[in-house]
Amino acid sequence: VYLVESGGGLVQAGGSLRLTCVASGGTSDIDAMGWYRQAPGKPRELVAMFTFGNNSLDYGDSVKGRCAVSRDIPKNTMYLHLHSLKPEDTAVYYCNAVQELVVRVNYWGPGTQVTVSS
Repeated sequence: VYLVESGGGLVQAGGSLRLTCVASGGTSDIDAMGWYRQAPGKPRELVAMFTFGNNSLDYGDSVKGRCAVSRDIPKNTMYLHLHSLKPEDTAVYYCNAVQELVVRVNYWGPGTQVTVSS
């Protein structure tokens, strides 16, 4: 599975953004797909994760109420919508895909930088 993110950049506080993740290769075997982010000096944290088997969507605590995920299934694309941006949303945002095999296999995109200016 290959993942490529796009849509990052510089955004003003209070604004909104949409990130795009395109998946290719073995996409029919993906069990969950979503987004994580990592700010400098901090661990990677969950932003949003959609589990296909039960259609469940989980959001990280830091983005709840400001975040939504949408999908374009024929295009194997997932979008992350984030509004009311804050400087603390500044991070590299990574697309993540999961296969639950005998072990859990994670796939990651290269990431896209989002910088929120105050």
